[in-house]
Amino acid sequence: MIAYRELAAAELENVKNLYAENGWTAYLTDDERLSRAWEHSLYTRGAFDGEALIGFVRCVGDGAHTVLVQDLLVSEAYRGRGVGKALMQAVFDRFAGVRQVFVVTDDGSEAFGFYRACGMKPFADGGLAALYR
Repeated sequence: MIAYRELAAAELENVKNLYAENGWTAYLTDDERLSRAWEHSLYTRGAFDGEALIGFVRCVGDGAHTVLVQDLLVSEAYRGRGVGKALMQAVFDRFAGVRQVFVVTDDGSEAFGFYRACGMKPFADGGLAALYR
């Protein structure tokens, strides 16, 4: 049975393993920076099969008006079992009163479809545009 709970900083090595498994190598080049990012995260929640971390979500923001789902990863062996949706639902429940919960992902990707299935909408649907540098 899969259990969900907030992640502790002590579990960062397991988090790094999931980043590596998913090819998110930018997070793996500077342990101090990654540790600082996790310390300053607004919300982190992990999915566990026994003691094994099999997925997590990490959010940043002010928790009042905006929350960004910065990372959502699920181990390939557990995809399609509702783990990602459960993690997203935890975010929606935790930040139910927040004006905007948003995520940035590749247009047309599998992840884009996943977030749409979770009830999220493209910025354009709300008359919004996103910019980055």
